[in-house]
Amino acid sequence: MELIKVGEKTYYIKNPTNIGIYKIDDNNVYIIDSGNDKDAGKKILKIIEENNWQIKGIINTHSHADHIGGNKVIQDRTNCKILSSNIENCFIEYPILESTILYGGYPFKDLKNKFLFAKESNTISIENNLPEGLEYINIKGHSLDMIGIKTSDDVCFLGDSLSSIETINKYNLFYIYNIKEYLNTLDYLSTIKCKLYIPSHCEITDNIDELIKINKNKIYEIINKIINICQSEKTFEEILKNIFDEYNLVMNTNQYVLVGSTIRSYLSYLYDENKIIYEFKDNKMYWKISNQ
Repeated sequence: MELIKVGEKTYYIKNPTNIGIYKIDDNNVYIIDSGNDKDAGKKILKIIEENNWQIKGIINTHSHADHIGGNKVIQDRTNCKILSSNIENCFIEYPILESTILYGGYPFKDLKNKFLFAKESNTISIENNLPEGLEYINIKGHSLDMIGIKTSDDVCFLGDSLSSIETINKYNLFYIYNIKEYLNTLDYLSTIKCKLYIPSHCEITDNIDELIKINKNKIYEIINKIINICQSEKTFEEILKNIFDEYNLVMNTNQYVLVGSTIRSYLSYLYDENKIIYEFKDNKMYWKISNQ
């Protein structure tokens, strides 16, 4: 992990999940997200201690395990508060909800891994509890109620609102809970002007316009692929297989629930937009294009 200063009070730790740090005074800091497990949390603590800082709080952009995995070890050692939006706080305090919502039922043991199932931690609402110099923005879509954080140095931490070009080129699909909200967030991000943007899984940049365009184009590409697949009636499992085959993805337990949940979100979006319909035959649910 490498600590990089990007403003008078703002730093970030370069990591698979970028970690933000904001100094509220000479001795005390808030961190933004905490990595994917307790080892990440311990490394963050080491960097904080090396700089003679104290952690007063953790702000989680959202509740996915790679953003809250270090919460518990940091909170246990520092007694810091943890803040996020109210819905995300429910998942941070009860991590089983994440695997449950992805799977759509009680998660079997293989879904209780560190990539989907973080350790629980205690939270408070971000409303009226942010220190001076920080503000949050609503960037829903990737998760139920994700937030971004803007600092007084004109630096904006964007959580998982944007996927990197490398991720899109390699996997094509990225997890989205609500397609419509995600597209709305992409439009909203194009209106935010900051000195620097720090997405969680991308390189920092002073311009996100091209990244927004690439993310949006990929979503519409997948929408069109699903519509084409549904030219003839298909079950969900058939649609999922078609998508995996189309993008040369390899099925495993995590990918089944992450990509599967995302495809269900695409189907919901297309149904709500009157692009596809469903019907039940022989006790199976089939999706097909709308005749409207």
